[in-house]
Amino acid sequence: MTTTAANSTLTRHYTLDDIRDEARQLVDCGTLDRCQPICALCGYIAAREWPFIEAELESNDYGLRDRIGDLIPHETWSND
Repeated sequence: MTTTAANSTLTRHYTLDDIRDEARQLVDCGTLDRCQPICALCGYIAAREWPFIEAELESNDYGLRDRIGDLIPHETWSND
């Protein structure tokens, strides 16, 4: 059995929407703040997955020092 075949099935591609959803959940529950840098997400994502996250962010022109608020689209609130 070769390890290259097994390793290729373990890689996962994260979309920017996946990353935004994760960041939004962490902000909504109060774990992270919109003013924190994007690199703060690495404390809540498995270390083996972080290189994939970082690559996707960089390919979409996000830096790790950019704010989480820049990553999450602005929300609109309607008055009740």
